[in-house]
Amino acid sequence: MLSKLLRLGEGRMVKRLKRVADYVNTLSDEVEKLTDAELRAKTDEFKKRHADGESLDDLLPEAFAVAREAAWRVLDQRPFDVQLMGGAALHFGNVAEMKTGEGKTLTSVLPAYLNGISGKGVHIVTVNDYLAKRDSEWMGRVHRFLGLDVGVILAQMTPDERRVAYNADITYGTNNEFGFDYLRDNMAHSLDDLVQRGHNFAIVDEVDSILIDEARTPLIISGPADGASNWYTEFARLAPLMEKDTHYEVDLRKRTVGVHELGVEFVEDQLGIDNLYEAANSPLVSYLNNALKAKELFNRDKDYIVRDGEVLIVDEFTGRVLIGRRYNEGMHQAIEAKEHVEIKAENQTLATITLQNYFRLYEKLAGMTGTAQTEAAELHEIYKLGVVPIPTNKPMIRGDQSDLIYKTEEAKYIAVVDDVVERYEKGQPVLIGTTSVERSEYLSRQFTKRRVPHNVLNAKYHEQEAAIIAEAGRRGGITVATNMAGRGTDIVLGGNVDFLTDLRLRARGLDPVETADEYEAAWHEELPKVKKEASAEAAEVIEAGGLYVLGTERHESRRIDNQLRGRSGRQGDPGESRFYLSLGDELMRRFNGAALESMLNRLNLPDDVPIEAKMVTRAIKSAQTQVEQQNFEVRKNVLKYDEV
Repeated sequence: MLSKLLRLGEGRMVKRLKRVADYVNTLSDEVEKLTDAELRAKTDEFKKRHADGESLDDLLPEAFAVAREAAWRVLDQRPFDVQLMGGAALHFGNVAEMKTGEGKTLTSVLPAYLNGISGKGVHIVTVNDYLAKRDSEWMGRVHRFLGLDVGVILAQMTPDERRVAYNADITYGTNNEFGFDYLRDNMAHSLDDLVQRGHNFAIVDEVDSILIDEARTPLIISGPADGASNWYTEFARLAPLMEKDTHYEVDLRKRTVGVHELGVEFVEDQLGIDNLYEAANSPLVSYLNNALKAKELFNRDKDYIVRDGEVLIVDEFTGRVLIGRRYNEGMHQAIEAKEHVEIKAENQTLATITLQNYFRLYEKLAGMTGTAQTEAAELHEIYKLGVVPIPTNKPMIRGDQSDLIYKTEEAKYIAVVDDVVERYEKGQPVLIGTTSVERSEYLSRQFTKRRVPHNVLNAKYHEQEAAIIAEAGRRGGITVATNMAGRGTDIVLGGNVDFLTDLRLRARGLDPVETADEYEAAWHEELPKVKKEASAEAAEVIEAGGLYVLGTERHESRRIDNQLRGRSGRQGDPGESRFYLSLGDELMRRFNGAALESMLNRLNLPDDVPIEAKMVTRAIKSAQTQVEQQNFEVRKNVLKYDEV
């Protein structure tokens, strides 16, 4: 019932936003006549009018018209009417659901400029440092042109640098950086040590990832605690000697392990103790459980990677490395022992807050994403955020094909490679979505055997992300990626002209911040050349069918699947998507896998012949819905606990 009521409200809001966009359009002719200096002077005028009592709502149409014109002059990009609608939705404190390629980043410039006029600060929250830096530089060009200060918070910054960034009119950064700065401020001994200046307005990019998927993630500032690393090493030695189903059992669905009586006896014998469960030995039970979990539930190149002798967690939703994040309660140390790297000391918590509670501190909150509809009820219940689906600028014509289900993983991957090779030979770009670093590297080896040039985008190669994505829509471009390619990436047919232009200018030693004037002059000279080259190539790619997105496994969240599909078919481009599945896939094994296997066996099909069945699609959707509901209940319970 709540979902139906929320959808009724959406329709009214969309009509209201359309009226706002129409009004902004009536001001365009007048604003276009202004010189650069006159356009810049509008900012001071708006600040004075706001100080004299005019509300930001009253200033919205004029401010949006000015920001739109500035974006056109600086970036050569003029926000569409649907972006005006999205910007207004953000200003009014909603989640703007905008499809891939509809220009969410440019959309955020409009409400950021309007709210920056107040002088109280606007925080634009992204999912990683790379996007924070990129957006602060590129979109910051518009704000600086209009006379607003722009700051960015990056992991390596000092407190003084952070303070300057927070004092800017608009500040870019990641959810982790904003949250940790809040915790450090709460531990500060004097007002002079504070870096933040309040929580006025936040625009959260990829809002469902941060406010839903990451909601119960606690941000923890910790200090050293007592703990002996030799026990981690000892149990890392024992775990491989223990046999699953004989010494212990594993529940993949609940992600738990349970030790059998034979397992207890084995450990007691190995350690030379009489009773594992007597009081003096009770800490050893935790070491044992963590060692078995590290063995069975935490997989290298899926849940984490090892880089430079350090265990780094990989975010299951974004595929990115979570720098500075560690598993708690000894789990990280157990994995370090398993991987034979340095075991770092355990820590005790000094300050903590969940992202859920951090973002509830803001006086006004808004967000953008391509996929929020499935979580509309939760966003409304916990954050009081409405979800407004913004129309696409051009009709979506992407073809989403039925899932193909194979009996074995081997048969599935053979079919995937064959499909991709066929597309490559006709010049069609392909984005292959995988669920782990390990899987992406396996497919990479298969393409190398078939002599298919390709790029790999996963947590190991995150530094090359921008360059790989900029090339992913070019003729014959084959990109094998983890979930990293699902968010914050805009794959443009023929190549991303903004990135390619920026690349050429940086090669000449120019920088949008350090050498702003020279950069701007060179930008307007170089951009038309790059556009011409990319446009010719885009025509060839469109002729080949546009971007083909191929998913190799379903995620437990429908939104992650939809994010991957959404890389194709941007701005009315042709495109296609399809998922290749097998009975060995994790989601299949966790839910209804036996029933599907029984059906396939009855059909008596060879391994290399897939099935397309509505029953399978329904089973997958049912499994995903179950998981989403379970996770929602957990997040609600965490919130109740936090509020005690």
